[in-house]
Amino acid sequence: MPTRIAASTAAADTGVRMETAGTGLQIRAAVESDVAALASLATELGYPADAQEMRERLARVSAEGAGIVLVAAAGPHSAAVGWTHVVERLNLEEPPFAELAGLIVAEGARSLGIGAALLRAAEQWALERGLTRLRVRSNVLRERAHGFYRRSGYVERKRQVVFDKPLG
Repeated sequence: MPTRIAASTAAADTGVRMETAGTGLQIRAAVESDVAALASLATELGYPADAQEMRERLARVSAEGAGIVLVAAAGPHSAAVGWTHVVERLNLEEPPFAELAGLIVAEGARSLGIGAALLRAAEQWALERGLTRLRVRSNVLRERAHGFYRRSGYVERKRQVVFDKPLG
């Protein structure tokens, strides 16, 4: 289903506002009133957060220009049923590209085209910045998500191991 850009009227957002034709679904930049839904969805994805933590993270993403968080909602004042965070990556070893830092759709709203609409919005955001590639990393256990990305035209390039070390 086609996605149409609509003019932004909210002063606090970045100008990104999309509507998926025929569904009433809006894709828009996340705002502070979305933090409870963002936190709930992050928790559903396996990354527990409360509204205050999410408020602080969203403010920092915005203040530091660390990409954009987009939400899918039935309207400008409706609770988000999905979100994606897309960022620009600048690495010495390869040309700049965009990367999905996260994408989640509420369990009860899956398979309705919401994830696809969020993904198209992330791709459009990247293209508007002159980025010609969008990278997605997905946990090897999320096989349903892998199918979604393959159906959306993404190709698996490699598998890797992620190492973390707590500092301080």
